[in-house]
Amino acid sequence: MNAQRVNFRATPGTANIDVDDIPEVMAQGGDWEDVLAEIEKITNERIVLNMGPVHPSTHGVLRLVLELDGELVRETRVDTGYLHTGIEKNMEYRTWTQGVTFCTRMDYVAPFFQEVGYCLAVEKLLGITDQIPERATLIRVLMMELNRAASHIVAIGTGGNELGATTMMTIGFRAREEILRIFERITGLRMNHAYIRPGGVAQDLPAGTVDFIREKLPRIRRDVGELQDLTLQNPIFKKRFVGTGYMPLSAVMALGMTGPGLKAAGIPFDLRKMQPYCGYEDFEFDVPTYDSSDAYNRTLVRFDEIYQSLRIVVQVLRRLEKCEGGPTMVDDPSIAWPARLSVATDGQGNSLEHIREIMGESMESLIHHFKLVTEGFSVPAGQVYQTIEHPKGLLGIHVVSGGGTRPYRAHFRDPSFANLQSLSIMTEGGQLADVVVCLATIDPVLGGVDR
Repeated sequence: MNAQRVNFRATPGTANIDVDDIPEVMAQGGDWEDVLAEIEKITNERIVLNMGPVHPSTHGVLRLVLELDGELVRETRVDTGYLHTGIEKNMEYRTWTQGVTFCTRMDYVAPFFQEVGYCLAVEKLLGITDQIPERATLIRVLMMELNRAASHIVAIGTGGNELGATTMMTIGFRAREEILRIFERITGLRMNHAYIRPGGVAQDLPAGTVDFIREKLPRIRRDVGELQDLTLQNPIFKKRFVGTGYMPLSAVMALGMTGPGLKAAGIPFDLRKMQPYCGYEDFEFDVPTYDSSDAYNRTLVRFDEIYQSLRIVVQVLRRLEKCEGGPTMVDDPSIAWPARLSVATDGQGNSLEHIREIMGESMESLIHHFKLVTEGFSVPAGQVYQTIEHPKGLLGIHVVSGGGTRPYRAHFRDPSFANLQSLSIMTEGGQLADVVVCLATIDPVLGGVDR
């Protein structure tokens, strides 16, 4: 190693000294050279850190390859595929109705959106979009908006838990539990419902459900409000979230980010307003926006959307009361099953009326039901692309029919997968600890990412 040259200069208050007369001192030796070599090695060395695929802060089975310079993140690479289930390919080997059972398992935190989007696409191919009964459409909106609130609650609560604030998760899950009780009462299940069917829904709401939901709504609002009070003005929460994971609007647009990330940047992009479906144009609600897309504002958007969803739910309940007893499936015997499920208040059971007819009175109904369940109905050849507003952004469904009883191709544009592209811009140049914050405010669900 070259010797180090040290110049000693005069300090203020001393006599004037000619710099050229100052002798040069050469600092060299084994100890000094070893220290310099170690410093050079540390400053030039970058560490590659694998975060996941099994990690408590990756929202699922996701692997992040982080290149670090000390505590600074220099490069972020997202590695997906660890939860691949082949859902889209499996749907090609099942009837159109059975496809709902597969796609509901994609984003398992918000299953009703995949169900509704897929069924809307199938109904377009069938040409029966305008024939769906009003009550069935209202029930779809009810389930989606309750599910939107539940999905955002999970995003906020688990994001806090990943930072060490377990109380955020317990309060959030307490609110979500009330919503899951509503789902269980209606569908018999808490997730993986397969409740939305092409042509309508599997069955009508059980008796007393509207009053049951009205009883739950104040509790949900109370818990969400408590979660809000605990976080938004908390100095520790604000220090971790304000300015963290900032995305300029140009980057948000270039990377195709939708959902809370886009709304936080100031763009009121919401398909319920821009391209209404399921009668959303008849409901009063607002699209929340903020002035910059950072972790804090993305959280604010989620809180606001929870309250807007509950606002829609109140309107839906009033309209459901007016159409009590109306049909919930399209009036087409080639699509609707003769037997209709009817979940009792304990979450189990079938409609005794239909069982009596099919199993004991009408051989024709039994044969027809058997063929519809096993073979399914045919869908005219063609292809459609349906989009809906998922809690995490734009959900796109591309369905192709060859004219048979099964999809020729089914493909989903999952918002979690698209939004993950933004993680590198959010995290590179920031602290390692902020990677968890950024990922939490993207809120990916890996079932939808890998599908």
